[in-house]
Amino acid sequence: MSPTPDQTLFAAPSPLPYQAPPFDRITDADFRPALEEGMRRQRAELELIAADPAPPSFENTIVALERSGQMLSRASHVFSALTAANTNDTLQEIEIALAPRLAAHSDAIYLDQRLFGRVKAVHDQLDDLPLGPEARQLVKVTWQAFERAGAGLPEAARTRLMALNETISTLQTTLEQKLLAGAKAGAFVVDDAAQLAGLGPQEIAAAAHDAKARGLDGKWSLPLFNTTQQPALARLEDRSVREALFVRAWNRAERGDDHDTRAVISEIASLRAEKAGLLGHGSFAAFALQDQMAATPEAVEGFLDQLTGPARAAIEAEALELQALIAAEGQNFELKPWDWERYAERLRKRKYDLNQEELKPYMELGRVLRDGLFHVAERLYGIVLKPRTDLPVYHPDVTVHEVFNQDGSAIGLIYFDFFKRDNKAGGAWMGNFVDQSRLLGTKPVVYNVCNFTKPAAGQPALLSLMEVTTLFHEFGHALHGLFADQDYPSLSGTSVARDFVELPSQFNEHWALHPDVLKRYAVHHRTGEPMPEALAGKISTVARFNQAYSIGEVLAAARLDMQWHAIAPDAPVQDVDAFEAEALRAAGVDFEATPPRYRTSYFKHVWGGGYAAGYYAYLWAEMLDVDAYHWFLEHGGLTRENGQRFRDLILSRGHTGDYGEMFRAFYGKDPEIGPLLEHRGLKTASA
Repeated sequence: MSPTPDQTLFAAPSPLPYQAPPFDRITDADFRPALEEGMRRQRAELELIAADPAPPSFENTIVALERSGQMLSRASHVFSALTAANTNDTLQEIEIALAPRLAAHSDAIYLDQRLFGRVKAVHDQLDDLPLGPEARQLVKVTWQAFERAGAGLPEAARTRLMALNETISTLQTTLEQKLLAGAKAGAFVVDDAAQLAGLGPQEIAAAAHDAKARGLDGKWSLPLFNTTQQPALARLEDRSVREALFVRAWNRAERGDDHDTRAVISEIASLRAEKAGLLGHGSFAAFALQDQMAATPEAVEGFLDQLTGPARAAIEAEALELQALIAAEGQNFELKPWDWERYAERLRKRKYDLNQEELKPYMELGRVLRDGLFHVAERLYGIVLKPRTDLPVYHPDVTVHEVFNQDGSAIGLIYFDFFKRDNKAGGAWMGNFVDQSRLLGTKPVVYNVCNFTKPAAGQPALLSLMEVTTLFHEFGHALHGLFADQDYPSLSGTSVARDFVELPSQFNEHWALHPDVLKRYAVHHRTGEPMPEALAGKISTVARFNQAYSIGEVLAAARLDMQWHAIAPDAPVQDVDAFEAEALRAAGVDFEATPPRYRTSYFKHVWGGGYAAGYYAYLWAEMLDVDAYHWFLEHGGLTRENGQRFRDLILSRGHTGDYGEMFRAFYGKDPEIGPLLEHRGLKTASA
């Protein structure tokens, strides 16, 4: 029998510390009524604002809008987290049913002519209002939100826009569910453990455990990661098995079955282009980039052009090396995508006598977390993280830590959910259960989600170098959320442009391999012996190895994204496969052995993850983060003084100012691409 929904569960702030979600009380049945009631309450709150007989003012209009919708925010924050990290059939049904209604609810706010009129009146008199910098920024951001939503359009255009938003929202939810189901169904299954030769004993044990959990006793299965390349490809010895695994991943959403996403994607792309046209733009990219640091498609394409030539030259040089290695080992086949990572690893071993598998015993999750991640946060920012075992969680794998400043004052909470599950979306991400806001009296409650392979019972969780980097990356996002110090929730923490939000996360990656940090956490999980200096030294020596492939796959995905969102409003619906091939060729990133990190059909970032015309942001932000890291190295490195400066000028600022001005205040000048090219080892290739 289904539980009776608790109608009051999200009606008021949670009584738990920091208003943390009461997961011990929350059931699936609670979400639909809570979201519906949250929308109803916000509509009533907005009606009071719109009908207020008093002249529009900052307090009765802009601040009143900020205060509205708190029940809906509480419920949607938790619901969104669970549908991504711990979903089920019930949650997915609710998601599909409510997606168009939530889109319509948003439109009802931003297309309401009475609200728009009041916001416009405040914005028009902004120069004469006695407001501080953050309040002035809030007025501008609120005004821009209404403008970008189409509030200034004629009635017929607004009506069509609302229909488009509802349809797009439903399609995006459908796509996300297809991808989750497709990845689950696409797990690579073998009948004989010998086919997995090259993997370590713990990985093979985990594959057996995964197969058993799927009801496949006596078999072994490798769950698909969300990217094109799969981690096991670097180690699997049997070339036919590598090819089968790669093809399984490459075609996960293109099998002509219920998980095929191509029809949904072509419709989303077409409807987004139409939406952009209604809003007065020549493409969705032009619309989407208005509020980004880059600002225009031309700026993005110009930036990517500076990377494409050097990346292509470096990829071709690396491919020749790998092909020569294949020949040197007596093999006679052409290098393919399923060969690259394996032979890159073998070349790394030959050149530098370093096998990535040698590193794993020294990278146990708990140690990396405690003596690596938390140590850096304490040294740079003076914060301390302490476990909280008294707070309820949504899955047994989840852990909670409370975060304090050096003086003992409380900052907030962070939840960690590290291990892959079939009901968890692929990739890694950060989010908020509770947003920081002095206006609302809330401190940040954030979470990090990853998809590390869960070890068999009694075994340690050993990470690859890439997974360690992912851990530092997502915690960088978490710091951005935890250090939020804003009055207003719309400007708080990570509520910033896509091409700026990745700066804190990617900057934090640099510390993962900093010598002072590495020596603290790189300890053998069995013997307790520190990583030998010779092995540790090799890590930094080979840091630029295979960088061409790494940047090439991201660059190809970024250019693919930009091409999809450059479609004109009157363009016909596109054939996904044909469009993808031509887009990669036209952009000069049709690298034969290095496919895009995400193919169109499983590119969740841009079709359902908020990164439409924004995947370039990872590379743009890498330019920023490399510049910032160079600044640190030039000013003493890993010090409290440097960390406090970065916290004060970047991490704690939210969206309270212009992104370029914020970066210049820290860096002392505009961002430069030179350090990025040098960091990636591309300067020689471009010469």
